[in-house]
Amino acid sequence: MGKLQSKISFNTTKYRAEGSVGQTGPAGASWQHSPAHTDAVTSVAALKPDLCVSGGRDKSVAVSSWRSGAALRRFTGHEREVTKVTSALDSSRVFSASRDKTVMMWELHGTEGPRQHFPGHDLVVTGLAVSPDASQLCTGSRDNTVCKWDTETGECLGRAAISRNLVTHLCWVPGEPYVIQTSEDKTTRVWDSRQLQVAHTFPAKQHIQTCCDVSQDGRYCLSSSSGSGGHGAEATLWDLRQTRGRVCEYKGHFQTTTSCVFLPRGPTLAPSIATSSSDSTVKLWDQGTAACLATLCLEGSGPLASLAACDSRTLLCASSNSGIHVLRVRGGAELSLEEVAAF
Repeated sequence: MGKLQSKISFNTTKYRAEGSVGQTGPAGASWQHSPAHTDAVTSVAALKPDLCVSGGRDKSVAVSSWRSGAALRRFTGHEREVTKVTSALDSSRVFSASRDKTVMMWELHGTEGPRQHFPGHDLVVTGLAVSPDASQLCTGSRDNTVCKWDTETGECLGRAAISRNLVTHLCWVPGEPYVIQTSEDKTTRVWDSRQLQVAHTFPAKQHIQTCCDVSQDGRYCLSSSSGSGGHGAEATLWDLRQTRGRVCEYKGHFQTTTSCVFLPRGPTLAPSIATSSSDSTVKLWDQGTAACLATLCLEGSGPLASLAACDSRTLLCASSNSGIHVLRVRGGAELSLEEVAAF
């Protein structure tokens, strides 16, 4: 099962592997499972209800059960660090981007080798977004380009270059042909994937935009900012409807906000977002009021790289030093964030 490891002041919950007996640790501890990666974890994404996909500095892509911590599949083929991973919801196809300038597609139930290659960028690939039906893929790079691909044939369907557009992240708007992109030029762009043209550019921020996410209803998007010493490091909520303006900002991290996600709507939880930072903290925010609802410091984890929302109460957080952390949102009127496991 893995060992019980004392943490800051965390509680635990039952994590049950297939065919195993669930175990509950005492208050003040969390389950430490075998690590999914042998080096820093750079990206994590929800795959199916109980599964996640992750990529790391060890050049591998892992599919794991976040409930049990068990590694179910491991894919190798990249020559350098994996920078981003993603998958279409309920799809068996997993995608990974790398510093080796390529993107690969893997079949969850297929062979260990990649199902498809997508070469073509001149520098590290830093953005990865797959269409809801998994038929098309958008990629972005520090080479200032965004590309569109046919996932079945591997054919490049389009390539667009914008000066100084060093891509940091991409995400697909649910049910729409639009892709959100953040950049080191401090802007957040909306691409129309049909012609691979920019449909809208939000006003530039004061700092590099590091990550983006889109709400499930497709009405809003988030972007996060670099920063240091308490300057910058905010997340920004943007309206994707006709007004296309800034709605509010979420300020509180001391260093670069590396990731931002919308939490799926839950029966007892108001619309919420979560952010992670290089300052080793994860924060939970009220989406409408921008009030910080909870903060968790993952001591010893180093910079936090990536967040994934599994359900309205469960988050996964990729870290530089301590693997993937499983976090739970506790409480009703007064919320708390607690670590329950790591792998």
